Amino acid sequence: MKTIPATGSRISATRQPLIEAGPGGSLPPLPKTAWLEIDLDALVDNVRILKGLLPPDVRVEPVVKADAYGHGAVAVARALVADGILSLSVATFDEALELRQAGIQVPIVILFPIPAELAPEALAHCVSITVGDNLLLERTLAALEEAAVPGRSNAGTGTAARLGIHIEVETGLGRGGVHPEEVASVAATIQASPHAHLIGLWSHLQAAGDERITAGQDGRFDLAAGLLAGAGVTLPARHLAASGGLLAATAGTYDVVRVGIAQYGIVPDGLSVAAENAAAAAGLRPVMSLRARPIRVAWLESGTGVSYGPTFTTARRTCIATLPIGYADGFPRSLSNKAWVLVRGMRVPQVGTVAMDAIMVDVTDVPGSPVTIDDEFTLIGEQGGDRIGALEVAQWGNTISYEVVTAMSGRLPRVYYAAAEAVGMRVLASTSSRGPGRPDEPRVAVSEEEPGPLGCE
Repeated sequence: MKTIPATGSRISATRQPLIEAGPGGSLPPLPKTAWLEIDLDALVDNVRILKGLLPPDVRVEPVVKADAYGHGAVAVARALVADGILSLSVATFDEALELRQAGIQVPIVILFPIPAELAPEALAHCVSITVGDNLLLERTLAALEEAAVPGRSNAGTGTAARLGIHIEVETGLGRGGVHPEEVASVAATIQASPHAHLIGLWSHLQAAGDERITAGQDGRFDLAAGLLAGAGVTLPARHLAASGGLLAATAGTYDVVRVGIAQYGIVPDGLSVAAENAAAAAGLRPVMSLRARPIRVAWLESGTGVSYGPTFTTARRTCIATLPIGYADGFPRSLSNKAWVLVRGMRVPQVGTVAMDAIMVDVTDVPGSPVTIDDEFTLIGEQGGDRIGALEVAQWGNTISYEVVTAMSGRLPRVYYAAAEAVGMRVLASTSSRGPGRPDEPRVAVSEEEPGPLGCE
């Protein structure tokens, strides 16, 4: 085994500390009374369900980019790896570095091209990268060559190793990648470098639910893979389908299927799920819930303006609860006077303009004793037999569920649950005497003998 330092890099990507719960699930006080609850059991179960749709020789690769779609990348990655997941995908170099610094040892692929000058850093941390442009590939290989020259400031970052590279194929998304007929020459360029090796070929679907469009992309991807095979290139990882392609059953599964939104319990918006996968889709459970307790509950007289503008004025004596969550937390201003919130299992309207740090909710008609600051409100999630899902919130704001969950800001505490017990919390800064749950500077062990299909070599 060789040991690669997870820190000591010129770049630091450490996010907020992850605090592990004490005995009985005890955690420090929340820094604010609005928080996200993340159900790690639901996460693991969802991935198992999705994996069950694949042939035994096809690997499922969870996508934990964008802070694991707002759920918290480190905690999510740890839970998945503990359950046997063999590799992960991210979108940026610092997302990969964050996982390495947290002690995540499995192979990690960065799906979007990184700046060429970071290639030696990627090699040092044993993460694989993507290329989809000839000039960027040229500069990436040059950066690796320069880093290998003795005496350079970044020499010694793994000169005996080779950086794993995936080629992205332009199959019709119109966003990135090389055209299929160029793949063989790009592969030859990579293989000619003593500092890089080709370990994957991938593309992304434009409209996974559209059989005609997807068939065209699948055909172009298969052509590219065939051209490489004809050139004598063996690929350990070909991946095209993601959550949509898997659930709609419109694309080939090849060697790997990347699962993103579906692992978090959300079926891609508007997707027509294949009949044979309907039961699996129905079994997915949302992982994220958004909760809050009021910081004030007060009666306002008729004719009182609420929040900025005002865009809402009371037409009667009205009881208003102020929740400490706003657009800076990821609850968008576009939801002003459109959203609904659950309290005591009842839907109540959000009123007035969503502010940076607060929203107001009309609780006048909630039956029983008056609502107080001790009542718990659910903005996303289930309460009292009713559920507000990310898709419903997205429809109120004229967007998609992906944006709703990924917009959840870092200043919202994330409380993690497993077996119905709190197991950890992530906050911007910890005042707990326990401190972060893991060392700040872990070292990542990487096997020299078996680097894995997406590792360094």
